[in-house]
Amino acid sequence: GVSTQSTGSSGINAEYGGEGWGIFFTHPADYTPVCTTELSMVEKMAPEFAKRNVKLIALSCNSVDDHKGWSADIMAHGGLQGVSFPIIEDPSRELAVKYGMLDPEEKDNKGLPLTARAVFIVGPDKKLKLSILYPATTGRNFDELIRVIDSLQLTAYKKVATPANWQAGGDCMVLPSVKGEEATTLFPQMRIEQVPSGKEYMRFTPQPQ
Repeated sequence: GVSTQSTGSSGINAEYGGEGWGIFFTHPADYTPVCTTELSMVEKMAPEFAKRNVKLIALSCNSVDDHKGWSADIMAHGGLQGVSFPIIEDPSRELAVKYGMLDPEEKDNKGLPLTARAVFIVGPDKKLKLSILYPATTGRNFDELIRVIDSLQLTAYKKVATPANWQAGGDCMVLPSVKGEEATTLFPQMRIEQVPSGKEYMRFTPQPQ
């Protein structure tokens, strides 16, 4: 893993997530308005991520000293007591280049490319489960990140998929690989939606517990 300086410790590396899940999200620069609203929102929602055993880590191209000064602005904007997750520095763009996080359109005042608003969700097996890339001009929806974590954690352990616009507690779909007796045993409340093709693949079930 790559190690670098952070606000949360003397060094941070890829093992930060420990045994649980991790979200790694990048920011174009410190002292920028959209980023300030985002990190404020992340801190407000930190208990929701913690409930799901998800560690948070942010990255920006500025130095740790800038991060510390910026944290005061984040706290003021959100009416917060602190920032509980590390913000790591990447002034050389080493991490941003390594993970493909640079925005081709947005540059800083030195003409260097800024990091895009990337989100990486990593599972307990240290494998990438989801990535989303937003342009620097579009703030992220952290309610959507909670929704996809709920789906990722459910589908990692149960033989279901989640349909469009699914929310936690909503009906799920039985995986096509689950057939016959296994399907009726695992999902006794399964219902099959009839479609013109006659194929019985639209199989719904209440969310498994």
